[in-house]
This record gives sequence, C-alpha cells and structure tokens, in this order.
Amino acid sequence: MPQHSREADAPADVFAWIDEAERAREQAGLVRTLRPRSAASPLLDLASNDYLGLSRHPETVRGACAAAEEWGAGATGARLVTGTTALHAELEQELADFCGFEAALVLSSGYAANLAAVTALGGRGALVASDSGNHASIVDGCRLSRAETAVVPHADPEAARKTLAAHTGRALLVTDSVFSVDGDAAPLAGYAEACRARGAALVVDDAHGLGVLGEGGRGALHAAGLAGAPGVVATLTLSKSLGSQGGAVLGPAKVIRHLVNTARTFIFDTGLAPAAAGGALAALRLLRREPERAARAREVAALLHGRLTAAGLASARPDAAVVSVRAPSAAAALRWAADCREAGLSVGCFRPPSVPDGVSRLRLTARADLTGEEIGRAVAVILRTAPAGAADLP
Repeated sequence: MPQHSREADAPADVFAWIDEAERAREQAGLVRTLRPRSAASPLLDLASNDYLGLSRHPETVRGACAAAEEWGAGATGARLVTGTTALHAELEQELADFCGFEAALVLSSGYAANLAAVTALGGRGALVASDSGNHASIVDGCRLSRAETAVVPHADPEAARKTLAAHTGRALLVTDSVFSVDGDAAPLAGYAEACRARGAALVVDDAHGLGVLGEGGRGALHAAGLAGAPGVVATLTLSKSLGSQGGAVLGPAKVIRHLVNTARTFIFDTGLAPAAAGGALAALRLLRREPERAARAREVAALLHGRLTAAGLASARPDAAVVSVRAPSAAAALRWAADCREAGLSVGCFRPPSVPDGVSRLRLTARADLTGEEIGRAVAVILRTAPAGAADLP
C-alpha cells in the first residue's frame, strides 16, 4: 500500500479564510479585542451605559443579592416552563406602570427584546419601515421577521409616511428613541403621525431614553405623550439606566400576549436570572424616589458637550445622555481612546461598522453621578489627548 506523508494526511484548515479577514481588519485599524476590567478600576468611567450610576448603588446590589438568595443563581428554564418567578411578574408590573403602558414582558436582554417585538409584529406580508440609524438589534429583527423591510432616511417622518403609504398590507415603523451613535433623538411625534395616517404600528426602542428622558426618567415615549397609546410598543433594556441586565417589551396587553405565544427569543430562551430582575426592580424603585437623577444626566451631557465644542471639537448636540466627539479617522479614534485610557479616563470608541456613516468618534456617557471635578478632569484629558485634525472637523 502507498505510504502517505503526515503532511498529506493532515486535514485542511477550513478556517484559513479567517486569516485573510483578520489581516484586512488589521490593515483597516478595525480589530476589536476584549479588555477585562478589575472590580475596582481606577479609571474614570465615561464608557459604560450606567447613566444614573446605579449599577453599584447599595440598593441595586442588595436587590440582586436578595433575589439570588431567594430564587437561586439562574432562572432554571424558559419563562413558559420554570423560568418565570413572582419577581419577574412584579418587575413587569412596575415597569409598565412607571412607563405608562398596559403591560410588559421581561426578556434576557435588550437585544432579545427587539428581536421579539419586530419578528412577532412583522412576518410575511407585512412591511417594516426602519430608520437608517437604528441599532443592530433592530436591523437583525428586520432580517429575521420575514417581512418586507424598507430602510427610511434618518429621522425623516415624511419619508416614513411615504414608505408606509406605498404598502397596502400590515405595516409597522420601528426606530430608536435616542440613537446610540450621536445621541440624537428620533422625531417621535412625526413618526407617530405618519403611523396614525397609515394605520401602522409604531415600535420604539427606548434603551437610551429610559431613566434619562420624560418626567422622572419615564422615557422618551412618556415625554412625547405617546406612552400607552393603542398603536405604540416600546422596547427597553435593564442594563443601562437601571444598571442591571435584561430587556423588556411594553405595550397593549394583547400585544404582550401575542409575544408570549409567538416571540422565539422569549419562548426558547432561558428566563432572565433572578439576580438581574431583583437588581433592576431595586433600581427602578430608587429612580421613583429620586427622579432628579434623570435631569442630572441630561445636565452632565450638556456640560460635556458645551466644554468640548467650546474648545473646537466636533460634537453632536446631545438629546439625552450620549455625547459623541468626532475623530479624523478610525485609527485616530482608536489611538485617542487608548491615550485617554492611559491618562485615567475610559471612553467608548465607535468605528465602522458600528457607525453607518463611516465617521469614527469617541462616545461618552454622561452619568448622573459625575461630580463637577470629574467632568472637568474628563474634558481636560480628552482635549490633551486629541489627535491632530480633531479640532478642524465639521
């Protein structure tokens, strides 16, 4: 029998194509890496989504610990099997009441909540009109919904109206309330009017509005007078202003019942861990008692934006708690963020494909618990480390 060399017998590298993709990412300056943080990081944090500073608040932590002690470390199963506890029901009721909706459904993440809402309310024969600035979870929900998807120009109610009017079947318009890249707010009143004129549903991801906008942080839909409206559905995340983990869909009770029976990211996913539910519920109750936290987050955002633009940097006016600062290039943004980190400041760095317009930027979180001294220190670091050309951008 012929003898085969060990090299000939070696299996082909079926993932060899990844090497080329990795080289392309390196050349474009788009490599992403995990950077574990310590429990007691010395960095000033302007990178997380902890808008109200509640993730480490003693009441939030106690709520999470008490829930884990009572219910265990995990939910033990999908919500329709063993994964629903009395704590989940309590959180859903209080979320719906606080935000002004008839009912709520808690899921394992905000991403899962968006997938649930868009896929369950879309479907074959339906039209989903999606704002071009929407989060990736909405984009993926559109793709999975099997509906006809039309991407409409960013923040353009008239374009949305024309798109909806051109379709004769069931339709919905989906949008972020506050867009995660530049922190600008969606024209919710105009979008709602376009939906009413067509008889379409409006689905709004209020991940960056809850806890920051509306009376006492009740969200962008509450601020726009749309909370609880018959044709309106909201999705939320519990991992930003509430400092915990998980997501939720809020709307008319019949919509929530429909999701329980049809939304795959609810039916086939393990329920939200009790500790996350307990932490979110404790944070929500704290926000009810201290509604001034919402206004403070907006105030900090305005201070950051004002000082950075006064120094010549290009920063979009924040409508909530997200402040973005443009960089000359993806490589410059990456270096800028690294230099900030070396100087003791943690900031977000958004590069393609996270930014659909191709413009890289730093993304700052205006936390309600930042002091005046911390705001000043953050601005000083950003200005000191700004790359050449950052002050010349439009």
